[in-house]
Amino acid sequence: MHLLLVAIGGAAGSVLRYLVGILTLRTFGPNFPWGTITVNIIGSFVIGLFAEMVARRFNASPELRVLLVTGFLGGFTTFSAFSLDFVALFERGQVVAAGGYLIASVLLSLLAVFAGLTLGRMMF
Repeated sequence: MHLLLVAIGGAAGSVLRYLVGILTLRTFGPNFPWGTITVNIIGSFVIGLFAEMVARRFNASPELRVLLVTGFLGGFTTFSAFSLDFVALFERGQVVAAGGYLIASVLLSLLAVFAGLTLGRMMF
């Protein structure tokens, strides 16, 4: 059941991400990744809101959490999950771990993109 909820939420989040990308491209042009930064910022805000409201305030079911947080926001942007993980570490007082997670996530992810691009260009 959880897999189905993730799939449904993920599909909806992915469609919304696509629509935001189209809207920002038409509005601002192709010279900056406005779509990506927009979904990352909105997704980070919404995951914070959902984490507080859905999980804590309304004591939502695990199914609703899986649908909205893992599925919908996972499809919309995985950056929101990264942001929530960072804040969770920070709020638990694990400031060094949070900083390490932030730096490692950003730098290693960027390095991985460069490595993937390089390998792909070498192969093809």
